[in-house]
Amino acid sequence: MTKATLQAPTETLKEAIALAKDPDNSQQAQAQFQAICQQLAASESEAADLLQMLWKEYVATQRSATFWQEMCQVEKHLSERISENHIQLKQNYLRLMREQ
Repeated sequence: MTKATLQAPTETLKEAIALAKDPDNSQQAQAQFQAICQQLAASESEAADLLQMLWKEYVATQRSATFWQEMCQVEKHLSERISENHIQLKQNYLRLMREQ
């Protein structure tokens, strides 16, 4: 394969990887990836199989990363709320002690 032949699939794969980072675009990313695999399978079926295995692992990793990022955000918001409540309770306690 020449460099010009590889350029289009390489760019398409880069786009598919970028799309796969957003769960809302997963179907479009999968469609682009399948087009690359079909193109590669015509000349190198074993390479296409290896690429599909890597893609599945990449997508699984991306989903896991997204899940944990969301969990971290939830934990951050929960910690902020707990801190705010703790400060409010401390202020209420101090005010109560001054009133007595």
